[in-house]
Amino acid sequence: MASISTLGIGSGLDLSTILDNLEAAEKATLTPISTQQSSYTAKLSAYGTLKSALVSFQTANTALNNADLFTSTTTSSSSSAFSATTTGSAIAGKYTISVSQLAQAQTLTTTGSQADSKTAIASADSSITIQQGGGKDAVKIDISAANSSLSGIRDAINKADAGVSASIINVGNGQYRLSITANDTGSDNAMTISVSGDSALQSFMGYDASGNGGMEESVTAQNAKLKVNNVDIENSSNTISDALEDITLNLNDTTTGNQTLTIAKDTSKSENAINAWVTAYNALQDTFSSLTKYTKVDTGTDAQDTSNGALLGDSTLRTIQTQLKSMLSSSTGSSAYKTLAQIGVTSDPSTGKLTVDSTKLESALKTNSADIKDMFVGDGKTTGITTTMGSNLTSWLSTTGIIQAATDGVSKTLNNLTTQYNDASDRIDTLMARYKAQFTQLDVMMSSLNSTSSYLTQQFESTSSSKS
Repeated sequence: MASISTLGIGSGLDLSTILDNLEAAEKATLTPISTQQSSYTAKLSAYGTLKSALVSFQTANTALNNADLFTSTTTSSSSSAFSATTTGSAIAGKYTISVSQLAQAQTLTTTGSQADSKTAIASADSSITIQQGGGKDAVKIDISAANSSLSGIRDAINKADAGVSASIINVGNGQYRLSITANDTGSDNAMTISVSGDSALQSFMGYDASGNGGMEESVTAQNAKLKVNNVDIENSSNTISDALEDITLNLNDTTTGNQTLTIAKDTSKSENAINAWVTAYNALQDTFSSLTKYTKVDTGTDAQDTSNGALLGDSTLRTIQTQLKSMLSSSTGSSAYKTLAQIGVTSDPSTGKLTVDSTKLESALKTNSADIKDMFVGDGKTTGITTTMGSNLTSWLSTTGIIQAATDGVSKTLNNLTTQYNDASDRIDTLMARYKAQFTQLDVMMSSLNSTSSYLTQQFESTSSSKS
């Protein structure tokens, strides 16, 4: 049987075009699957966009869900000798402060000096015991004779975590002294130093509570002393957190007479947080609108507009949108404010977006921030707009939440569609291969028949000519 190099050449039929048309007709059956794949791929991307928008809003919602915002205060001092920091519940007011003494950490310095920092002082192995007050345990530090130079002793003390730090002071004229400073201020943290094992080392750096030994108190351990509203206070630290409730005083210097500390109510933090929350909520509404966009088509037209949102009519998005809107109007039941509109935050019914009346909000925060806190934060567990929203956002965004469930469902459908597409495509390829084989056989057979026909025709013509 003759071979055919180009389909149709043997038969004279346009078999190649016929095969192409058959293939196009078969592949047309893939279009509905491909269309569904595009739709579900767009949905998968849309769920990612929705999740990202909810995470952004969750950040703003968490920031507003902070009770301290609504009791925030600012501090100011009439003197640079002290400053103050407050927690959210500090009470606004003015306080008279006078500082007569700052807390100091004790420093002991050797009275004797060494010509260098490398020469050993002791001739025998020794131990240095450092004892501080305040119930602290004594720390024993072993010093070998070979390591009893100023630098050796300094390094051994600093490595011992003894609550002190050691340093070497160059006092000039080629002389060096050892200095030891307590880490903590206050008279309770004064130290004694005893040395055993070598008399020379004991003489050089011993020190007891009476001041005897080879060291002297170059900085005295002392407590801070101050008056708050003419009440005497003494503290081992210059950072005093227990003198005034929810106010920490930071002492920098002594004062000349009485000075004033002013604690004022600060509504700017809560106002900024509310505005940021509204902005984030509106951005979320824009995302909802984009993902559910619908363009009306002419009557009788089957095809929908290609600009429609990927989650148009989606139940997951609709559930989230509806519940968020419901939470906006939820009341804690104990607040003087029952609606956001009462504090200047109103909703546009056509867009779902919020608008802030800054003047009304500022006034409400200044006169009744506690009730605004109650409306937004509630008890921090089950009541309050941002509390309930926070709980729902956490649920929606969790690995077992409705967004993940919807995403998993779309992914599963996409996988099934991919399988369907591949199976159908393989079936078409197999079918077309069979068609091509059959067409090739037809072409070969037609070519053979044509050759036979030509031969017989020639024979008949030849016989006819001979008879003539």
